[in-house]
Amino acid sequence: MDYRHAVATDAPAMAELFAANHYDALTERERAEQGFVQGAFGTESLRSMAEQGTLLVADDDGHLAGLLGLATPENLTSPPPPIRALLAAQDSLHWQGRPLRSIPFLLYGPVVVAAAYRGRGVARGLFTAALRSAAGRADLLIAFIELSNQTSWRVHVDGFGMTPLGDFTIGSRTYGVVGVSTHPEGSPGT
Repeated sequence: MDYRHAVATDAPAMAELFAANHYDALTERERAEQGFVQGAFGTESLRSMAEQGTLLVADDDGHLAGLLGLATPENLTSPPPPIRALLAAQDSLHWQGRPLRSIPFLLYGPVVVAAAYRGRGVARGLFTAALRSAAGRADLLIAFIELSNQTSWRVHVDGFGMTPLGDFTIGSRTYGVVGVSTHPEGSPGT
């Protein structure tokens, strides 16, 4: 498996993968069993994100096995409501006693793995690639997970060791914010 930055030509396959795993495309049972992604990520927006260097992919000899977004908050020209809410909550979210606003971080997500590749370490490979990519650029990776997406929560918190920092609510949806240090020692800036 080759974990690399996405390129513009990956956009159609990324859009197809994203659409197949979107909340609205899945049954309630599928969402509970495999998790889901949300938001509007069509071919053109994914092409633009690839050109900006904000996407990683898992490439299995030309077959897209997964994708992961990795961006600085400043790179987002018109962030969607959950990211705006996360950014607004930076003073109430803390990492090791420090407000999130005081720590350089990258936004981690969305993450999606193709059905044929689930259970084969692709999400872990993307997570590891994100940590490598973030080294020297940020002290933390920060994700927000809708609390109804328990599969994603288990993968990221229980599986990858991301630490809950707090939550925020938009309408009827509550999102948990989780983070992980990009430094092996676990402390930002060391």
